Amino acid sequence: MSEIVGFLVGTIGNMGYFGIILLMFLESSFFPFPSEVIMIPAGYLAYTGEMNFILVVIFGILGSLLGSWFNYFLASRYGRKLLLKITKEEKIQKLEEFFEKHGHISTFTGRLIPGLRQYISFPAGLAKMNPLKFSIYTGLGAGIWCVILTLLGYILGENQEMIHKYLKEITIITLILVSILIIGYVYKKKKA
Repeated sequence: MSEIVGFLVGTIGNMGYFGIILLMFLESSFFPFPSEVIMIPAGYLAYTGEMNFILVVIFGILGSLLGSWFNYFLASRYGRKLLLKITKEEKIQKLEEFFEKHGHISTFTGRLIPGLRQYISFPAGLAKMNPLKFSIYTGLGAGIWCVILTLLGYILGENQEMIHKYLKEITIITLILVSILIIGYVYKKKKA
């Protein structure tokens, strides 16, 4: 594992901020490429002074937005045709109606959930979620995640054991907070 991290630190160091954008684009599109292996080494490079912490986060968010927009575009352009081959029109309409009402909270929280983060843009694109709202909520969710990962790399550096330990704990805490946010949102909607 330390060899892989060393390779990624070197690659990001050589490619600079463009490397962060490119790799986060891949991470946020449908390619299975975890953000942890990009932003944590970039945070470490910020710690060593080779990169700027704020710029690392900004370019991480930018790459996430670009990858999310790639998925959004694919889904908005081709998603309905593909889904009609495997499911009924009524189910697609229900998804679109759900995203019309709850797309903002779904997009925001989806960006914070491992395994879902890369794919939340597909239903948003299929439902043709408002582009400005999509960008704002994707950017907010991606921004929180980028800050967390960059901080881990900045604070813990090359200590892989501590990174794995705290990454698991942070992921669990994030999932709990997302659950509380969703429960609060559902409760508020039911009262309205």
